[in-house]
Amino acid sequence: MSNIIAIVGRPNVGKSTLFNRLTESRDAIVKEVSGVTRDRIYGQGEWNGCKFSVIDTGGYARTKEDIFEGEIRRQVELAIDEASVIVFMVDVTTGIVEMDQVVANLLRKSNKEIIVVANKVDNTARVGLSSEFYSFGLGDVYDLSATNGSGTGEILDKLVTFFDVDDESVLEENNLPRLAIVGKPNVGKSSIINAFIGKERNIVTDISGTTRDSIHTRYNAFGFDFLLIDTAGIRKKAKVTEDIEYYSVLRSVRTIENSDVCLFMVDAQEGVQKQDLSIFYMIEKNSKGVVVLVNKWDLIEKDHSSVKKYEDKIREQLAPFNDVPIVFTSTITKQRIHKAIETAMTVFENRIQKIPTSKLNDVMLDVVHSTPPPSVKGKYIKIKFIQQLPTHAPSFAVFCNLPQYITDGYKRFFENRLREHFDFEGVPVKIFFRKK
Repeated sequence: MSNIIAIVGRPNVGKSTLFNRLTESRDAIVKEVSGVTRDRIYGQGEWNGCKFSVIDTGGYARTKEDIFEGEIRRQVELAIDEASVIVFMVDVTTGIVEMDQVVANLLRKSNKEIIVVANKVDNTARVGLSSEFYSFGLGDVYDLSATNGSGTGEILDKLVTFFDVDDESVLEENNLPRLAIVGKPNVGKSSIINAFIGKERNIVTDISGTTRDSIHTRYNAFGFDFLLIDTAGIRKKAKVTEDIEYYSVLRSVRTIENSDVCLFMVDAQEGVQKQDLSIFYMIEKNSKGVVVLVNKWDLIEKDHSSVKKYEDKIREQLAPFNDVPIVFTSTITKQRIHKAIETAMTVFENRIQKIPTSKLNDVMLDVVHSTPPPSVKGKYIKIKFIQQLPTHAPSFAVFCNLPQYITDGYKRFFENRLREHFDFEGVPVKIFFRKK
């Protein structure tokens, strides 16, 4: 079994703080408010040479006040089923409460390795208060202060005894292509991930802002193997009123920066609006591959020319970088779901392709000879050599005698011809004219 830890417990006992400490990250949003985490969040950690995955879960609760809590319980139960070791987190400042007993009863049925962690032992006065948690009958209890890290080493020493030191699944996952699902709130990002993998991986409601953290899901089917990352909807700064939403948006922006390809979702009923363009420009600025998914296409009244008209309008709005694939999808009917995946992986291949220098020069120098740069102030520009740069995203250096006189119009012409001869659909291309 893979080395997977699930952190479970009732709301607001410090699960996300421990998650961030074990993964040495700030991926999980932490705030002293009950119910901040909703979906399962995945991260990686390492201790004494042993690599492992960590799952943060929402607080397990049984009230009817919050419409998300039924879904959160399902996510917790799925995490328990998926994990090889479970960290059951409790709070020494409150002692055993009814919900702790409910969680303990759930864990007894799991037949998984369990360690009980008593959090918030932040000072010596609280040492020893954790002894009451032995009454769960789940084994040893470990004192922890997730805030300052006290006790983390002892917990990790115990956890790695359950693991296979040679497990390569974590390392393998780190090398997979990363596809981020991005867009405004409530365009169907979580729904499309659930449609891709065929199960309720992420919580879906009609309420804008349901997803808060960036959630990783591995997709391994039909010959494809990659990471899907669901993100919180990105809204205008003026409309972000809560701290939690601010951090959600910040993580979404970081996800774009760390992805390979962005599946950029647009609501078919609304079309591309100003905020959509802001997200698209962010993707382009970071030189990420992009596929435009026009979701909720099943709700649009269509005729034989609807797709062509809609595509033309989108490309006009996305100009000048409009060499992007556009796929019309529906998460309800699962229309063109697999086409979206195939297109995204094609864009990924376009983004990582390396063109041999000899072939690049044979093709592009012919283009330059046919249509040389226009002379400026009586000076003639001679392009001598072209080379692809060793960068993650496609970048090219064009060496010439007078790079300062290359016009913007010729730069666009050169890029368009490059795209015609080499497939860079969906990928921003950077071209630098340098003096030779």
